[in-house]
Amino acid sequence: MASNGSDDRPVIGLTSYLEPAKFLVWDTEAVLLHRVYVDCVVAAGGVPVLLPPVSDAYDKLVSTVDGLVLTGGADVEPGRYGAEPHPATYTRPERDAFEFGLFAAARRQGKPVLGVCRGLQVMSVALGGTLTQHLPERGTTEHQPAPATFGRGTVTLAEGSRVAAILGPETKTLCYHHQAIDRLGAGLEPVGRSADGTIEAAELPGEFTLGVQWHPEQDTDDVRLFQALVEASKETR
Repeated sequence: MASNGSDDRPVIGLTSYLEPAKFLVWDTEAVLLHRVYVDCVVAAGGVPVLLPPVSDAYDKLVSTVDGLVLTGGADVEPGRYGAEPHPATYTRPERDAFEFGLFAAARRQGKPVLGVCRGLQVMSVALGGTLTQHLPERGTTEHQPAPATFGRGTVTLAEGSRVAAILGPETKTLCYHHQAIDRLGAGLEPVGRSADGTIEAAELPGEFTLGVQWHPEQDTDDVRLFQALVEASKETR
């Protein structure tokens, strides 16, 4: 993407929510995203742009940004990986269609992609993977200990992986998910696991297509993953 004058900061698109919301005098449907995402992109040297899930102009949208963040949110519709919904599964089908379309367009155009929590699951299912729909049934609640409470953990990262080159052999995490990768999508390599064996990071070798199951945006003092995306976005435009 061409720079504007001397400003060479890459534009980073962030997927967003379409949800009922109340603010000021309004009770309405709104396009939303947690501010910490955009703060992390700015701190990493990028220019954030929100992408609302209301269009099917996937290639056009992706062509206007230099890199893409698939953000956290609702569960992926289980029908996309051949499963019936669990009672605890909640979905946003319009967002699924939008983000699957953006992800495919980003790969066609060679744009870097960072998936966060749901974003990793979108990437994996889009490539033919499946999900475990409710981790508490496996006896584990540390990934989502309570409503609006992030779980703290440590993820071991595979030597030689892109994510390990960014974060080192292990990283402390803040996570909030009741679902997880079951079978990874085609081509993705599992490059990070929590102590209970849950896949916490996966990537496609040879390109910046990286997803993490935790929420790096919740630690605005550590924007290394976003910095890596920004740098990769500079190199591929």
